[in-house]
Amino acid sequence: MSGHSKWATTKHKKAAIDAKRGKLFAKLIKNIEVAARTGGGDPDGNPTLYDAIQKAKKSSVPNDNIERARKRGGGEEAGGADWQTIMYEGYGPNGVAVLVECLTDNRNRAAGEVRVAMTRNGGNMADPGSVAYLFHRKGVITLEKNGLSEDDVLMAVLDAGAEEVNDLGESFEVISDPSDLIDVRKALQAAGIDYDSAESGFQPSVSVAVDAEGARKVFKLVDALEDSDDVQNVYTNVDVSDEVLAQLDD
Repeated sequence: MSGHSKWATTKHKKAAIDAKRGKLFAKLIKNIEVAARTGGGDPDGNPTLYDAIQKAKKSSVPNDNIERARKRGGGEEAGGADWQTIMYEGYGPNGVAVLVECLTDNRNRAAGEVRVAMTRNGGNMADPGSVAYLFHRKGVITLEKNGLSEDDVLMAVLDAGAEEVNDLGESFEVISDPSDLIDVRKALQAAGIDYDSAESGFQPSVSVAVDAEGARKVFKLVDALEDSDDVQNVYTNVDVSDEVLAQLDD
């Protein structure tokens, strides 16, 4: 799993210096609206909505925006869009597998934007199912270290179904089966441990190691894909070692 940890670390670093805050806000708000529509507008009775709101708050999305999205999704206010989740699959530079999760109200636009980003950045689209088998869905919780050790976190979540805790440098990542995500999150809360986000995502079962040049190309592709308003998440199976990460920081 070290490959995923490295990728997660890099993503966290990237997010910390990401100037595309407006785009991030829009994606977090979309998540809230969809969660409210799917499971109802009450966060206490809808864990997915609860976690979508928590992540938005941690990312400094204004409360007014959060509340409006919740009401739109829950039907308390008019105006919600008909969001659809679509997965696209492809290969990036160095044969790195790429899963692109879109949340869109226009399938044709989403497909076009993903295709253009892929072809312009050394990637190519793949048939459905040809890449997805390299990934499996997991529950992922991220939290700042705040003086905690890996053992502190592990002790809090082990009995709730957590599978592992990864050290991402300045934060921890707790991995579980998606069905145990809520229990693990509640175990952290019960232990008085604050967390940044809890959501299900895809993790690679096989990773591809790249050198600095390969890493730059893959990150460029990921940036181009994430630049699309329709793209919610990009998952890859790239493995970037600490040495290569250090070269990228130079």
